[in-house]
Amino acid sequence: MAYEGQDTSMKRIWTIGVAALLAGNMASAQQASFIQLEAQRSLSRAEDRVRDYASYLSNVNGFALGGGWYGVALGPFSPEEAAARLRELRSNGQIPRDAYVEEANRYRSRFFPVGAGAIAAPEPDAPQQSQDEGAEAPQAEGQTQPEPQETVREARASEAELNRAAREQLQVALQWAGFYDGPIDAAFGRGTRGSMADWQRDNGYEVTGVLTTRQRAALLGQYNAVLEGLDLQRVVDRDAGVSVQIPLGVVDKDSAASPFVRYEPTGDLPARVLLISEPGDRTTLNGLYEIMQTLEIVPQEGERERRADGFTLVGRNARMVSHTEARLIDGAIKGFTLIWPADDEERRTRVLAEMQASFASVEDIVLDPATVAEEEQAVDLVSGLQVRQPKSTASGFYVDRSGAVVTALDAVQDCGRITLDDAHEARVAARDEALGAALLVPQGRLAPRQVASFRMDPPRLKSEVAVSGYSFGGVLPAPTLTFGSLEDLRDLSGQENVKRLALAAEPGDAGGPVLDSGGAVLGMLLPRDGGTRQLPDSVNFAAKADVLRELVASAGLSVGEANGERAMAPEDLTRVAMAMTVLVSCWD
Repeated sequence: MAYEGQDTSMKRIWTIGVAALLAGNMASAQQASFIQLEAQRSLSRAEDRVRDYASYLSNVNGFALGGGWYGVALGPFSPEEAAARLRELRSNGQIPRDAYVEEANRYRSRFFPVGAGAIAAPEPDAPQQSQDEGAEAPQAEGQTQPEPQETVREARASEAELNRAAREQLQVALQWAGFYDGPIDAAFGRGTRGSMADWQRDNGYEVTGVLTTRQRAALLGQYNAVLEGLDLQRVVDRDAGVSVQIPLGVVDKDSAASPFVRYEPTGDLPARVLLISEPGDRTTLNGLYEIMQTLEIVPQEGERERRADGFTLVGRNARMVSHTEARLIDGAIKGFTLIWPADDEERRTRVLAEMQASFASVEDIVLDPATVAEEEQAVDLVSGLQVRQPKSTASGFYVDRSGAVVTALDAVQDCGRITLDDAHEARVAARDEALGAALLVPQGRLAPRQVASFRMDPPRLKSEVAVSGYSFGGVLPAPTLTFGSLEDLRDLSGQENVKRLALAAEPGDAGGPVLDSGGAVLGMLLPRDGGTRQLPDSVNFAAKADVLRELVASAGLSVGEANGERAMAPEDLTRVAMAMTVLVSCWD
């Protein structure tokens, strides 16, 4: 091998040795070091990648790594040459940033170059060649010359040649391995030296506090092993106008529809990447911030940060962790989302760090807002991504100036979260199991435009009534009114706290207010019986106003009261009803 200080003839011998390796006869394999570029799960994919690298780099090899993995590596080099070559190729952007130096004995059979053969040593009992007295003993076939070990002085000298990024990377790797908890500042002070010594002790090396070239390679090899198979590659996406590292071993480009370019999973790992790209300003950015939080890929729990020129959204649940970053760049909004399974935090954080460090806007390119596929246009989709949907919805109505709401009890049973108008979280403050009604209070104080006034005198039978509700579960942006008549002050079994109505309500209307023609609340529409009893669609029931008033009073609140007033004009009744009616959503 060509080490520093050897003469030209020895370097010529090294060149001959490289040729012999490519012919499959590498007697000193374990002396060599390689630059590990990437690993693939499939041989066909590895063959494609090794040919890509060979189109612009020399000394490209394809190896079996064991366990069904295949690696692409450059070499062989001496450890010093490998480290120098690694720095050069990284700085030129010709190889992945997570490439690292690896020992030759890591590799098994070789599939590229074709016919090159394995680099594994032959059987150790191969016969020794004869040697002349006084001459240097040639290496026995199948055995290796022990690699010269760096002294502490030599290790310090090689360490001094590291640039700032390489020194920081060593501190990051020591921190990841659990040996270093200081700042990442590229300064190898007492803390860094102590962590190096601890790492050497735990890994069976002489404890000096200064890592040799080979020890640095081993540490970085440990650090980068977690990324094997992810195939992190810098991608310049011409649709989004974005350059970023993407784990192409687990995702592949699927579609581009403003504002997202979607990279969907290719295997068992449910990882996804979105590239964000659209023209816009702060208003557009704020709109995207709100839209992103309605998507299923952004769970509700997690950190939220909105800035003047960008935002960060983190969403977590039992299945996934979603991380979104977006910012304004020269009249465009650019960013990315990484979605990763929740039980794989170590790889997620490493991939995220690579994406953050590599992300850049390239060229003056943004996705055209008009590029939305026809099949991806739906009220519950945003550019093909599913909008988060509640497990059930109902109607309700304001009964107090602080924002308390009465609704159907069935609509808010077994909810992980309850929202009012999809914007305000609420909780159940009181309930009437027998009646089937619940009182909700918002987490923060609200200011309703209209609250219910309960009618206290008995209404006239056959008088006109109206139910206000979100008949179609919030698909429409406002409640609708359904008109009918009051048929009885009791239900069919004679129960007196329920009124019988003649109107054709929809399931989403349940929990909504039943109003007389003057806008006073006669009661709350009850859900239809889901049992065996089948009634005409025009038969519905409402909880009486005086019973609902008692429910509200049980929570320490008071309600407005009214007697039968003169009928309102239809448009005025509609305005009053819509202002007091609330969409109630139950979420997992």
